[in-house]
Amino acid sequence: MSEVRFHGRGGQGVVTTSKILASAFSRIGKYGASFPMFGFERRGAPVTAFGRFSSKPVREKTQIYEPDILVVLDPSQKDSPEIFKGLVQNSIMLINDPDDDPGITNKNLSKLGFLDANKIALETIGLAIPNTCIVGAFASLTGLLGFEPIAEGLSDYFSGKKLEVNITCAKRGFDEVKVINF
Repeated sequence: MSEVRFHGRGGQGVVTTSKILASAFSRIGKYGASFPMFGFERRGAPVTAFGRFSSKPVREKTQIYEPDILVVLDPSQKDSPEIFKGLVQNSIMLINDPDDDPGITNKNLSKLGFLDANKIALETIGLAIPNTCIVGAFASLTGLLGFEPIAEGLSDYFSGKKLEVNITCAKRGFDEVKVINF
C-alpha cells in the first residue's frame, strides 16, 4: 500500500489531486481512498489531504502519519518541518517548484520529482492551479500507474474543453517532471 500525504494551500486543488488519483487507481483495478483535513477553509490557508492506494481494498480512513510519498503543491512549504514529519525511509517526494534545483534534502528521501506546475497550468489551462499537472507528474515519478488512467480519471471531474486542457496539462506534468535520485 502506498500512503501519500498532500500539502498545499486552499485554491490549488490539493483535495482534488488526491481524488483524481483515487479515481485513476480504480481504473486499473486497484483501490484508493482519498480524504482531506481542513483547518481554516479559505483560499490560501494550508490544506492537507491524504491518499491510500493499494491492490487490496483500503478500509483505513485516518490521517497518514508516516507517508512513503509526499506531494507538495505549494513551494513555500518546502522548508516546513511539518512536511517531512513521519516520512519513512526510501520515500518519494513530488514538489511544484519553479527552481531548477529545489534544494530539498532529507535522509529518508530516495527520489525527488519537481516541476513548475503553476507555469505549466497557466500556459495550458490559463490558471495557476497546479493540481492536474501534479497528477500527471505523480504517475510518471512513482511509476504506480500510467498516463491513460490519469486521463480517464480526469473525466470524473471535467468535461468538454476543460477536460481537454486538463488532460494536456496532466500530460505535460507526466513528460516534464525532473527527477533526482538520492
